[in-house]
Amino acid sequence: MPEIITAAAAAALIPDGATLMLGGFMGCGNAHRVIDALARSGKGNFTVISNDASMPGGPTGEEFYGTAKLIHNRQVGKLIATHVGLNPEVATQTNAGELELVLLPQGSFAEMIRAGGAGLGGVITPTGVGTLVEDNPFVERKIAIDHRDYLVMKPLQADVALIAGYYVDRCGNVWYKGTMRNFSSLMATAADTVIAEAVHIVEIGDILPENVVTPGIFVNYLVDGGIG
Repeated sequence: MPEIITAAAAAALIPDGATLMLGGFMGCGNAHRVIDALARSGKGNFTVISNDASMPGGPTGEEFYGTAKLIHNRQVGKLIATHVGLNPEVATQTNAGELELVLLPQGSFAEMIRAGGAGLGGVITPTGVGTLVEDNPFVERKIAIDHRDYLVMKPLQADVALIAGYYVDRCGNVWYKGTMRNFSSLMATAADTVIAEAVHIVEIGDILPENVVTPGIFVNYLVDGGIG
């Protein structure tokens, strides 16, 4: 059963230089309370594995929405993502040599996380063959199978995954709503420590077994997000 802690306590568990997986899509579905606490912590040099860098502004007027807070604070030394065009600070910091950016095809990105969680040696995919993707540091090599070329992509793993669920019970079982689910269910399997932020913490049995997406066995800590 996961320990229920505050967002500040969750941020305190994360050391400088940690590799973080952040679930969600364009900030929607981020673990916002934990990210806010991490943004105030003064820690940095993080490697962030996230679909994107979110946006400078949130849907209700927030400044530096979700992941964008960490980028703005220059707490991220390396970003592994699939697209970053909606956050111009990524380009500014990358061009200034302040941020190392690694871009991956989105489907490959998801499968590389899945491989990391399953203990697989990598992903074999035709995506990116004959393009700049071949020069990506996560490409192990190019191989041919039945006269077709494929790239062998290394798995992705992290020290800590920060995910958010709409309903999370006291055993850590997670049900996601909408965009919260994006990448989070994969990331929960591919990190040494998983911190789940809940919009609603519910009692055991309130989530029907067939509706559990991330089983509680993957969740180490639970944070009451208090946002719903």
